[in-house]
Amino acid sequence: MSKSRQSLQPFVMVLFGANGDLAKRKLFPALFSLHKNRLLHENFAVVGLGRSPKDDARFREAVRESVEKYARTSVDETDWEGFLPHFSYRSVDINNPEDFRPLKEHVESLEKKHSISGNRLFYLAIAPDLFGNVSTHLKASGLTDTAGWKRLVIEKPFGHDHESAQRLNNQIRQTFQEEEIYRIDHYLGKEMVQNIEVIRFANSLFEPLWNNRYIDNVQITASETVGVEERAGYYDHAGALQDMVQNHMLQMVMMVAMEPPSRLKPEAIHDEKVKVLRSLRRIKEEEVDQYVVRGQYHAGTVDGKPVVSYRQEEGVSSDSQTETFVAAKMYIDNFRWSGVPFFVRTGKRMAQKATEIVIQFKEMPKNLYFNREGDLGPNLLVISVNPTEGLSLRINAKKPGSDNDVVPIALDFCNNCGVDSPEAYERLLQDAIEGDLTFFTRWDEVSLAWKYVDPIRNAWDQTERSIPLYKAGSWGPKEADRLLAQENKSWWPVSGLRPEGFSNRLR
Repeated sequence: MSKSRQSLQPFVMVLFGANGDLAKRKLFPALFSLHKNRLLHENFAVVGLGRSPKDDARFREAVRESVEKYARTSVDETDWEGFLPHFSYRSVDINNPEDFRPLKEHVESLEKKHSISGNRLFYLAIAPDLFGNVSTHLKASGLTDTAGWKRLVIEKPFGHDHESAQRLNNQIRQTFQEEEIYRIDHYLGKEMVQNIEVIRFANSLFEPLWNNRYIDNVQITASETVGVEERAGYYDHAGALQDMVQNHMLQMVMMVAMEPPSRLKPEAIHDEKVKVLRSLRRIKEEEVDQYVVRGQYHAGTVDGKPVVSYRQEEGVSSDSQTETFVAAKMYIDNFRWSGVPFFVRTGKRMAQKATEIVIQFKEMPKNLYFNREGDLGPNLLVISVNPTEGLSLRINAKKPGSDNDVVPIALDFCNNCGVDSPEAYERLLQDAIEGDLTFFTRWDEVSLAWKYVDPIRNAWDQTERSIPLYKAGSWGPKEADRLLAQENKSWWPVSGLRPEGFSNRLR
């Protein structure tokens, strides 16, 4: 984020779903932070769209309330003078193509007013089943006929299986080319996920060891302490497999496992990520139980407070079989990773909020030197994505004051301790405005991800067995531990960058 304002381009952002939770919690604060840090061109305009009638003044007040409540940066009165006048609002029924024609006139008037040369960013913060129709109406109304660039930003989920995703992609491609479609996976905007490439490819220490000769296994955890909150209507149909594994978890697997790109260009990076998915061992429906575990939380205690079971959450069916937890064992069958298991787990109402990647290196030979008892722990590289950003390298060293006692020590780096790093949506919005596709998902990534998870979903839909339960505030069902026990391994505890986080696994 080091570009000068002079190098940035003016634009109009047309925001569908401007009254929604995503806009209020993430998008308006992100735009404000970019503006305050001089990372937006001074000539920009944002048109908020929603079904409810509202004038510009009420909309700007809603934007102000959102920024004051959720922005990470400080706000003073002078900030509003150069920010809020750029916002306007129009009531639009997105299912009515006639509403798009006056919208086009309004966008053109803003471009004339702010000296914007036709650069248009369409952001769809709306239900995914509306993406295709909106795209069609944008083209029919002439909104996409512009002298500058046009870009479409869409949120996950992109379809609910491969077939629906394919239909949606075909419909959107009638209006936008692949290089104009920005599919957001907000995990790719997180500082330490983006840092994986640098850690791997900018350090001669790691890249020679980043293969099946030196790495024993990889563990990726994305745990949440919250339940479904206000998302029950969506979540009870999607579940953790669609909500997390198909996108966020597989994206992190790709970032860890990809080969060095031939160039630091978006297409070259995407090519290497796609190669990982092509090498990812597909799971047949009859094999799902060997590789994947699901679970659903029941009543328990989280952060010292009692919480209800998933089936008692508002908006959830009392006999729901929707999974709130998924753990999987994955294999990447290529020359670099053959034989190395990648263990992933994600769930709601778990013991701790954390997103963490653990690279476990192979253990030292038994009965030699300092490992005569066979209890010397392996080296670990822990990449902490959230909430603490940083990394920890665990090595073995002599205990001070002893002759031969060996203890683990951790070399820690904290990226956001005392530093307020940019939010994921700030990075991704700026990238979309600047036309950088590096940390967005390409269609072939989406397609291959669906092909991986579809057999799992089909197997679960056809089973007559009840879903395993786990207590809220735990680390998931016991079946997830057995998934690793099959390989004579166990989950590493979430460390939180604290050396003591490893202590309960050392002896």
